[in-house]
Amino acid sequence: MSSGSSKQRRGFLISGGCMASGLIASYGTLGWMSAKFLYPLENDMVQWQYVTPISEINLGQAWEYESPSGAKVVVARQSTGVTADCFIALSGTCPHLGCQVHWEGHNERFFCPCHNGVFDPTGQPISGPPAAANQTLTQYRVKVEEKLLFALVPVKSITARG
Repeated sequence: MSSGSSKQRRGFLISGGCMASGLIASYGTLGWMSAKFLYPLENDMVQWQYVTPISEINLGQAWEYESPSGAKVVVARQSTGVTADCFIALSGTCPHLGCQVHWEGHNERFFCPCHNGVFDPTGQPISGPPAAANQTLTQYRVKVEEKLLFALVPVKSITARG
């Protein structure tokens, strides 16, 4: 073997090794970024947020709230007590086409005007396209501290993640 072909072979192997290392590193980085996007840490995405004093929501009424991420939340009072069990917080966005739902206290239901989607007081679909597709309203946890209502809601939108 000549000295020239040995240098060419060595250069080829070094170049190939560098390319392989670069590919492995980029695939590893891509995999890590994909996993972070697809499986975000829960405490990074949601926090307890103050909504309103509980005295502001009367029985059968609802309070509309927008989380820091822009998520629309509807909080309804379902009984006269002062505990978290007396309230329910649901997404104000219909899962069918993304229209805004609102609480109809006189009918005791959440209603989506876009396609007449109807949800019961717990967010379960009753009629319309959401019922046909079995699409429920997202429910958020609530708590009451010193007569103030808090909801565990998204604080960052997915597009704002860094």
